[in-house]
Amino acid sequence: MTTSNPSAEYFAGIAGDWDALRSGYFNAAVRAAGIAKAYLHPDMIVADVGAGTGFMAAGLTPLVRHVHVLDGSAQMLEQARKNLAAFSNVDFRQADGLALPLREASVDAAFANMYLHHCPDPLAAIQEMVSILRPGGRLVITDLDLHNHAWLKTEMADVWMGFDRARVREWFEQAGLVNIVIDCTGQNCRADAKSGDKDAAEIGIFIATGTCHVPAHAAVQSNYGQRAQDGGCCGGISSCCCSSDPQPLEEVGTVLWDPAYSVEEKNGIPAEAAGISLGCGNPIAMAGFQPGETVLDIGSGGGIDVFLAAQRVGPTGFVWGVDMTPAMLQRARKTASDNGFTNVKFRHGFAERLPFEEGMFDVILSNCVINLSEDKGKVFREAYRVLKYGGRLEIDDMVFGGPVLPEFRLSAAGWSECISGALPEGEYIDLVKQAGFTEIKVRKSTSSGSAAGIPVYSIQLSARKEP
Repeated sequence: MTTSNPSAEYFAGIAGDWDALRSGYFNAAVRAAGIAKAYLHPDMIVADVGAGTGFMAAGLTPLVRHVHVLDGSAQMLEQARKNLAAFSNVDFRQADGLALPLREASVDAAFANMYLHHCPDPLAAIQEMVSILRPGGRLVITDLDLHNHAWLKTEMADVWMGFDRARVREWFEQAGLVNIVIDCTGQNCRADAKSGDKDAAEIGIFIATGTCHVPAHAAVQSNYGQRAQDGGCCGGISSCCCSSDPQPLEEVGTVLWDPAYSVEEKNGIPAEAAGISLGCGNPIAMAGFQPGETVLDIGSGGGIDVFLAAQRVGPTGFVWGVDMTPAMLQRARKTASDNGFTNVKFRHGFAERLPFEEGMFDVILSNCVINLSEDKGKVFREAYRVLKYGGRLEIDDMVFGGPVLPEFRLSAAGWSECISGALPEGEYIDLVKQAGFTEIKVRKSTSSGSAAGIPVYSIQLSARKEP
């Protein structure tokens, strides 16, 4: 809550009773849901905004290096100090939610539990929380779904009657967040009206997460353009694991890269395409192509998956490759022309805004490319848009087996090496679900190693756009 907030007087008056009251409204499962989607690292510094008596902070303090507890009510903060007295890694600050007393880009994650519906200007409150996040830092909000219990505005000083999730997504986007996930917590907020002529409230609680922007396209595009001109990567090595950045690979991560194409597959396509495989697996293996299908390869590079798919869909089918790097496109087009491929075409474009109409494709492929995009949620939504109903998504990509610090995502070398842009596996799958895909199947693929002390590996993901 903010000091310039109509809810301030209400919370000042009930601070001593809030813990007992709160336990009847929502339980620790809400806190657990928020923490689970934050992917916390022990060295993180986090903020609990609108912290009240420290409900969320109590779950955070054992898991991170430091917690800033921020609230507009001196009375609520006093109770929070008592509740968190056993912890030394916490500080308390009375703060207006539109002027948080923390430096810009100073925390790794910000939490706001049951806070937003007390804010007169939710977008401004979100923007202020985003301002204190480091690039790559995460915002986690748990709050009420839209409801019609108007009595909560008078009896509990609510400013908003919950929120439409689509509107929350718009606010996150306006605040510059990427990889936005908005879902249910599986929990409800329950409250009884003081007046018997009003219905008791039982309102769903959503969780919204988003990540602070880290610019990556320029470094990736430059690096892959150089690889196309060199005829491969790092002197011709067929892998995704090298960079023109002077930072040694060991400082970013050590990964064994294995695109997993068979000798027969490589021998069956032009050598100039087979020699520049920058993947981390083989999405062709599970695609189950049928003759006559139309296929899209996102991040087609030198064209290895395009040419393999073209053989399988036959002369009545067609395969498009889209890539953001002009040098890669030039190389792939020359390979197609020199080798007489008439059922393939390569187009310039970005994974986040594909240059194709809705419902064009039966199958979408991608091989160790989506991790190079900062906003993977946009990529999956675009893939969903251009797929036909019933169409299939078949991708191989890198993911983390645990949380990493936001600072790790600032490495240009790490992005070009398909590591720094990787997400925790659970978050990656959440983004596929958010796009609307169903029948999601995930299996470990062929590349693996570690980075920043955390396992990193490739997965093979299959999903479908519902008929």
